Amino acid sequence: MNLAVLVILPCTFVLSIVLIGFARGYALKKNIVDLPNSRSSHRVPTPRAGGIGIAVSYVAALCGILLCRLIDFKTAATLIIAGCAIAAVGFLDDLLQLSARTRLAVHLAAAVFVVVTVGGFSERALVRWGLGEFWIGSTFAVLVLVWGTNLFNFMDGIDGLAASESIFVSGAGGWLYWLSGGDAGITAAMLGLAAASLGCLVWNWPPARIFMGDVGSGFLGFVMIALYMIASQRTRVPIEILPILGGVFLTDATTTLVRRFFRGDRLVEAHRMHAYQHLARKFGSHRQVTLMAIAVNLFWLLPWAYVATRFPDSAQMCLAAALLPLVVVALIAGAGRREQ
Repeated sequence: MNLAVLVILPCTFVLSIVLIGFARGYALKKNIVDLPNSRSSHRVPTPRAGGIGIAVSYVAALCGILLCRLIDFKTAATLIIAGCAIAAVGFLDDLLQLSARTRLAVHLAAAVFVVVTVGGFSERALVRWGLGEFWIGSTFAVLVLVWGTNLFNFMDGIDGLAASESIFVSGAGGWLYWLSGGDAGITAAMLGLAAASLGCLVWNWPPARIFMGDVGSGFLGFVMIALYMIASQRTRVPIEILPILGGVFLTDATTTLVRRFFRGDRLVEAHRMHAYQHLARKFGSHRQVTLMAIAVNLFWLLPWAYVATRFPDSAQMCLAAALLPLVVVALIAGAGRREQ
C-alpha cells in the first residue's frame, strides 16, 4: 500500500471526528434535532445531520488521493460531484423535509451522471446475469445506485447500525478488491470511506450523541455502490461481492419493502417495520442489535464474499447461500410486519 494512503486514512478519520463534533455543536445551537415520535426508535431529542462531516472528510480524502496521483481526475471528479449532490439534497431534507419526489429526482440525476461519466458495472460481470446488453446494463446500474441510496437511508434507524455497516462494506470491499489485483487508488477510496464512517461511529455509537441524517446515509449508500461499479470494471472481482457484503441491509430493506408492497401500504410513508427495528424493541437495546449485525457481517457474510472473490465462477452460488438464510431470519424477526 502506498505510504501516502497510510497518511490519508488516519487523517480522514480524525477530520471526520472533528467535523462531526462541529456539526453537533451547530445542530444544538440551531435546534436541528430529531424529536422522538411514534415512528422513532430513539427516546430523547438528538442532533442530526452529522453526516455532513462524513461527506466533507471523504471529499478531502479523495482530493488527497488525487493529488498523490493514485486515482484519475475523471473518476475522482465524478465521485465528488455526484456525491456532493446526494449529500446536498440529504442535508436540505434534514433541514426542510423535502418531498420524496424531489429527493428521487436528484438521486436519479446523480446516478445517470455517474453511469454516463465512468460507466456502470462491467459488461463481463453482467453477462452472467443476462444483463450484458449496454442499455440494459446501464439501466440496471442506475436503478442499483438509486435503490442503494434509499436503502441505506431506510436502514439508518438505530444507533451505530449504518455507520458500522459502511465501515464493513467499504473496508472489506477495499481488502477484497486489493486481493483481486485492484489498483491502490480505488482501494484507498474504499478504505477512505470506511475511515470517514469510523469517525462518525465515534459519535453515533449507542447511545448516539448525533445522528448522521439523510446527508450521511444517502451519501454513504450512493458512493459505496459507485465505487463497487468502478472496481468491477478494473479487476475480475465479481459484482456479487456487493450484495453479499451488504446482505444484512439488502435482505432486511428489500423483504420489508416487498411485504409492504403486497399488503398495499403507502411505500413513501415512514414506519418502524424493518427487522432491525422489531429486534431493537424486543431487546430494548440499539447496541445489542448493532453488535448482532456486526457479528453476522464478520462471521457469515465476509467468508462467503472471500470465497466468491477467490472462485468467481461460484459467486452466484455464494450469493444465494449467503442471503437466503438472512431472508428467512428477516421474516422471522418481523421484517414488514406491522407493529402490534
